[in-house]
Amino acid sequence: MIALLGLLVGIVAGLFLEPAVPISLQPYLPIAVVAALDATFGAFRAMLDGIFDEKVFVISFVSNVLIAALIVYLGDQLGVGSQLSTGVVVVLGIRIFSNVAAIRRHLFHA
Repeated sequence: MIALLGLLVGIVAGLFLEPAVPISLQPYLPIAVVAALDATFGAFRAMLDGIFDEKVFVISFVSNVLIAALIVYLGDQLGVGSQLSTGVVVVLGIRIFSNVAAIRRHLFHA
């Protein structure tokens, strides 16, 4: 629960402080946000299933963001950055929708 509280504090701080993202990192920000959303929805699903673990959440959150950014970086270096970015967003999007569907089934008993 501490990890989720820290995430919430970080989001609120980011909204109020409005940090500037360097131009060199701007292509990776949307991918990092989608990866972070994937980890967050996965954590919420795990919490509803009663198997949430803070350590797993933190590791999943950090590793999702880093691996997604690394894939996009490698794609940029190989000249296929937009294709790999699309692939990462599609895969993470499928995972997000899967987690949201499980959350919906759990909350509405459907």
